[in-house]
Amino acid sequence: MKEWRIAPYGSWASPITSDLIVAGTVGLSQPLIDSNDIYWIEMRPSEGGRSVIVKRDSEGHIADITPPGFNARTRVHEYGGGDYAVRDGEVYFSNFSDQQIYVQRKGGPPEALTAVPNMRYADAFVDHQRRRLICIREDHTVVGREAVNSLISLNFAGDYGAGEVLVTGNDFYSSPRLSTDGARLAWLTWNHPNMPWDESELWVAGIKGDGSLDAPERVAGGNQESIFHPQWSPRGELYFVSDRNGWWNIYRQDRAGVVEAVIEMEAEFGMPQWVFGMSTYAFESAERIVCSYVEEGIWRLATIDTETRRLEPVKCPYTDISYIRSSPGYDVMRAGSPTEPLSLVRLDLNTREFEVLRKANNIDIANGYLSQPETIEFPTEDDRIAYGFFYRPTNANYRAPANERPPLLVLSHGGPTAASTASKSLTIQYWTSRGIGVLDVNYGGSTGFGRAYRDRLKGKWGIVDVDDCVNGARYLVARGDADPNRLMISGGSAGGYTTLCALTFRGAFKAGASHYGVSDAEALAKDTHKFESRYLDGLFGPYLQARDVYYARSPINFTDRLSCPVIFFQGLEDKVVPPSQAEIMVAALEAKGIPVAYIPFAGEQHGFRQAQNIKRALDGEFYFYSRVFGFEPVGTLEPVEIKNLAAASAPGN
Repeated sequence: MKEWRIAPYGSWASPITSDLIVAGTVGLSQPLIDSNDIYWIEMRPSEGGRSVIVKRDSEGHIADITPPGFNARTRVHEYGGGDYAVRDGEVYFSNFSDQQIYVQRKGGPPEALTAVPNMRYADAFVDHQRRRLICIREDHTVVGREAVNSLISLNFAGDYGAGEVLVTGNDFYSSPRLSTDGARLAWLTWNHPNMPWDESELWVAGIKGDGSLDAPERVAGGNQESIFHPQWSPRGELYFVSDRNGWWNIYRQDRAGVVEAVIEMEAEFGMPQWVFGMSTYAFESAERIVCSYVEEGIWRLATIDTETRRLEPVKCPYTDISYIRSSPGYDVMRAGSPTEPLSLVRLDLNTREFEVLRKANNIDIANGYLSQPETIEFPTEDDRIAYGFFYRPTNANYRAPANERPPLLVLSHGGPTAASTASKSLTIQYWTSRGIGVLDVNYGGSTGFGRAYRDRLKGKWGIVDVDDCVNGARYLVARGDADPNRLMISGGSAGGYTTLCALTFRGAFKAGASHYGVSDAEALAKDTHKFESRYLDGLFGPYLQARDVYYARSPINFTDRLSCPVIFFQGLEDKVVPPSQAEIMVAALEAKGIPVAYIPFAGEQHGFRQAQNIKRALDGEFYFYSRVFGFEPVGTLEPVEIKNLAAASAPGN
């Protein structure tokens, strides 16, 4: 019979260390299929966060395409995505340092295709018939003016210009897609104050002999309808995702111009377009679509018969599925599950067998150290239900004293228009294997639960999300799964704002961590990048008409109400949430005598990409909580300077 070690929660030895996480983990995204070759992007913390295009050939050989010194990452909308395109073995990508487009021909070095400073490019594809790229351009050439976004073409002749404008005049463009016969172009567009998930439009135009566009017309969208991911079928029909019925479902326009539903169900086939290049369905053939959709936070895989419009679920071990790409007979996707990290996976559509091409990490952790998520529904304000994933403290070697309840760390995801998923996260397992429970909340405003749930946050940011995080924690306390005196909350970006609001305006949490979070809504409204510059109109109200709301929901204005310890992590080159947001809050808390810590990271932007900084943030947050709650961690943690807290040696020393 196994003998357990009895030790307090928070003091369990774990094999899941920060060094293990950062040394063996890469980010995987944007798979593309070119003939028999499969490409994708790897974000490598061990290389300073460099994004590398990788190729797997038909023989299964894997090799880097992007040479050292190049970083395939665009800054359009600041969040990027759609960083590269490939056709017939030629790769076109945006290089991070200068934001120019380069072409890399088979076996050759990258060659610049553009050379105009202060221009950015994204979401490109190859118009092979006309020997050009079509992509989104973001023009930052005029200082003091809002960036200008356009849909453009770039000729392969290599005149090193900035391209020819095809469409301009609206605030934003994305998802240019060429019909299979090359005769028509589709794209998405939207204007301030809408975000693409609020209201966007799908347009189509013919292409003239000189490559310019002819007779553009709106196909769908507008009037509070959100459109996502247009695609042309092999037969020339235009497919797209729309939430016109309250859920992001798949529709199509036939050649006669008639729009009809392909699939209508209470599930989401779309997602918030924070980055370019997202994909939830693809054509394996004219007769069959492979698609992913989400129901109550769990992603599923299916095929759709385009003739009968029948959806057939595919038995699948994964619960987080995105970046669907197809080729005759097989499909490629990014997928993960509670027991498997995000991976690039190939599905043979004949045998229905999955082949893992690349894992985000190859770290082998025994199941006894892995906490499995429990999907929970819990009551919240106004007799509503909210959702989350609960991870219990789990360690193969440890148990806590019988009379002790575990600490609970509540995670508030970013966005806020986004969602948590049930994919294996070593960061979450870092906490649970040390004896700290985790609740990953999909608060009102999260995606994946329909338009009405997404719209709960309209005018209510800082209220609905906070209520749901508090009520989720209280629900677990009432079940006996958490210690009410050791409740913590942590979040990044918008999740950091939810964290700071919860700590300031509610009394449930006893400590928290803000990772590049918003503390001053007014400052954010005045000082952020174009893509999100009017986002707050929908979350608070138009600034000039709702200044009192912005003030009332800014934690920086109410530090007198905040009386528990907080730690802040901030990238010093962050253009989305400037460092001043954290620094002003830290100074205010320090002056008030509240325990506070601040860890700034030089060279980091909105989110941390460098291995040493990811490690420092994870260990630093645990160190902070250990000092606040008196945990005795096993091993040595690098100390964090905590103002207004008595000095002591590092735990474990």
